[in-house]
Amino acid sequence: MTGSLPGLRYDARARRVVLVAARFNAALVDQLIAGARQAWIDHGGSESGLFVERVPGAFELPLAAKMFAASGRVDAVVALGCVIRGDTPHFDYVAGECARGLMDAGLQTGVPVIFGVLTTENQAQAEERADVARMNKGRESLEAALEMVQLLSPAVAANKTRARKPRPAKRGRR
Repeated sequence: MTGSLPGLRYDARARRVVLVAARFNAALVDQLIAGARQAWIDHGGSESGLFVERVPGAFELPLAAKMFAASGRVDAVVALGCVIRGDTPHFDYVAGECARGLMDAGLQTGVPVIFGVLTTENQAQAEERADVARMNKGRESLEAALEMVQLLSPAVAANKTRARKPRPAKRGRR
């Protein structure tokens, strides 16, 4: 089962999206990337419009995501990673700060930054969510990015149009 809704289509043509992906838990993250790439193709995206950039781990995703979002060169950023709970509180620090940082990056730049980071209790859960033939969270994350770009595009265009219109000169009191 995939998370995509049947019949829901997004237009990835003429869009530019970057997948910022963690190297930690690479085998799982590579599956997320594969699912995102397939969704990109399925929605008409060109090979030249989808970029993959790697960072060491989930904790580094927010900084890279913010940099790409603020660059003005992409329509959306999809952060992909995997944090699996262990015997120490490390999971809580990494997963929580990653989520907060990615949310902040989107809010600060106005560019969709999607949280495609698996946060699981164990390896089996992570494998199920990463598998392109099962839950396919990579696909879901890419489709969320396209949906947000589509949602925000009219508002962004309207704001740019309003900003370009010359304002009438203010007249002083006589």
